[in-house]
Amino acid sequence: MLGILYDIHGNIPALGRVLDEAAALGVDRWLLGGDYGTPSPWPEETIARLRELPDATWIRGNGERWLREPPLDRPEVMESYKIFAGSYPEELVDWLYALPAQAELDGILFVHGSPRSDVEGFHADPQEDDERLLDGVRDRTVVFGHSHLQFHRPGPNGTHLLNPGSVGMPLDGDVRSAWATRDGDFEFRRTEYDVEKAAAGYRGLGGGFGEMAAKRIERGSD
Repeated sequence: MLGILYDIHGNIPALGRVLDEAAALGVDRWLLGGDYGTPSPWPEETIARLRELPDATWIRGNGERWLREPPLDRPEVMESYKIFAGSYPEELVDWLYALPAQAELDGILFVHGSPRSDVEGFHADPQEDDERLLDGVRDRTVVFGHSHLQFHRPGPNGTHLLNPGSVGMPLDGDVRSAWATRDGDFEFRRTEYDVEKAAAGYRGLGGGFGEMAAKRIERGSD
């Protein structure tokens, strides 16, 4: 059984509970979809835990790309990465930045945001922009994250679009961790965890980013 984890955002309390549930289900291989630990209260712990997983395929999210290509036009992001600076040793930064932007498993295409970009993603409702974001992909299932919203729907040109949601910071009004498994068919999953502990960890970072992230975790929304 394949476990599919996206957008953990360093939320170790959430990740730990998801991994416990996955073990009980018999998950024996993994697709890890990016935005793992940056920036967060538990950046190295998150990567260390994920590196323990057997048969794991990793792809890079915008969070990993921004370690080497900071978004200078987004001051709120730059603030959070300033807080995070130095949390990873340089060799780990190099490894995360070098991860591939996409992967294929069992004929399924896995990306972070869309085949076109790690910061441009699909909406839960069809949009005129869907075909552009597919960047020529046709007649296949595309799994992606980035928006932190769990959904699936048909896309243009014979595609099926599926977002397993966010392990560490769901934004669909449900505070439980969101993830998915595949054992023939995809199955969406939600896992309860210690939300208060996670929010307190983010508040401990200080600054506007820490408070914003804590409120997201507590609400399950912006």
